[in-house]
Amino acid sequence: MKIVLQVFLWILSIFFSYKIYNSIMGPIDFNKVRDQRYSKVINRLKEIRKAQIAYKDVNGVYSNNFDSLIKFIDEGIFTLIQKRDSSYLEYDRTYRIDMLKEVVLIDTLGTVNVKDSLFSKNDDYVNMAKIPIDGVDAEFSINADIIVKNSGSVNYNVPVFEVKVSKDIILYDQQKDLLKQENETISVDGVNGPEIILGSMSNVRINGNWPTIFDASKD
Repeated sequence: MKIVLQVFLWILSIFFSYKIYNSIMGPIDFNKVRDQRYSKVINRLKEIRKAQIAYKDVNGVYSNNFDSLIKFIDEGIFTLIQKRDSSYLEYDRTYRIDMLKEVVLIDTLGTVNVKDSLFSKNDDYVNMAKIPIDGVDAEFSINADIIVKNSGSVNYNVPVFEVKVSKDIILYDQQKDLLKQENETISVDGVNGPEIILGSMSNVRINGNWPTIFDASKD
């Protein structure tokens, strides 16, 4: 009985030691995995933002699907222009004198492929729709539209877009209780809410809901 009791106490001791270790290291390991995966996802969202801005510059609106966005990168062309100030004298019939007129001249310098301009270093943009996490077979949700905004008494149409992914997808294999806490994050140093979001379908915004620390680490 003494030996049995000693074995039982050893097992109990190991069990509680494991629980204590897990309670301390669990959140630390979770945060490490979270930050690494968030960084990968956010870096890809930045690439998507770069492509969307170029798409809008050429087409006047944002793309609402990845197929058209990738095709644009492959086939799109930028027109390079140069703006310069100039002036000239023009006779004014009212004052009967030559008056200085200031104008802005726009010169077309040529064209350049979107791919060469934005993604010349690699072809990873072809996978921009996919979540860049090992073990995850999912894609970002993308949407775009034109909304009406008001400025005083004037209404005007504004293109908007939104790309997002759920934290449940990014952290699919992590502890559920810690994931639940992460989904409820409200902090200036964290990614608030249950999703990582770039842009907005209701506001004119092309930034994401992540803290600046992720931008600093990329730089």
